[in-house]
Amino acid sequence: MKPSFKAKMIQVCDAKIKAKGDNVGLSFYAFFANKNETPEVLMEAATWWIKTHRLDHFEKAVKIKTMVEQE
Repeated sequence: MKPSFKAKMIQVCDAKIKAKGDNVGLSFYAFFANKNETPEVLMEAATWWIKTHRLDHFEKAVKIKTMVEQE
């Protein structure tokens, strides 16, 4: 995954955690606008989320942040 997208994932997780607390969940769609302007990045994120890590549709933001930071 591109470093710039990893940074965006961490930023989004931090914002969600700050706004709603440590128990907040999110899906990989949380990292994208409603308009799909970057289908390649969306597919990369979906593959990382679904195929590589076999995550549920919604996961805790703290879990995702930790996983991204460790990669």
